[in-house]
Amino acid sequence: MPLTTRPEAASLLFYDGTCGLCARSVAWCLAHDRDARLRYAPLQGETYAALDVADKPRELDTVVLFDRGRLLVRSDAVLRVLALAGGRWAAFASLARIVPRPLREAAYRFVAARRLGWFGKADACALATAEQRARFLP
Repeated sequence: MPLTTRPEAASLLFYDGTCGLCARSVAWCLAHDRDARLRYAPLQGETYAALDVADKPRELDTVVLFDRGRLLVRSDAVLRVLALAGGRWAAFASLARIVPRPLREAAYRFVAARRLGWFGKADACALATAEQRARFLP
């Protein structure tokens, strides 16, 4: 059964499972998402493959957030993740929305194009607690 825009499927963060920056970002999210609002799945996985949403990105350099029935990509996804973290991160996300989307997207694409050179491949030995592992989907 394909994953569709059901409300109960909300707050899924899709990331490149081979990217060191993405792995660090997921670790940051696990540490700061104290209310456990996010679930995680690699863009290369079956959960993303089953996501039945028009125009979903195919590029691995694009972070994707499926939240409340809508698909957010790149800088919009990052800002929503910060908002979900709450506290000062939510305040920062609100302020960052002042930056015009074309500038945010340019900055995102600049980092995305260099992420593997700067951060390397993901560490396959990253440790997660049992509770954290339960938040990961295939």
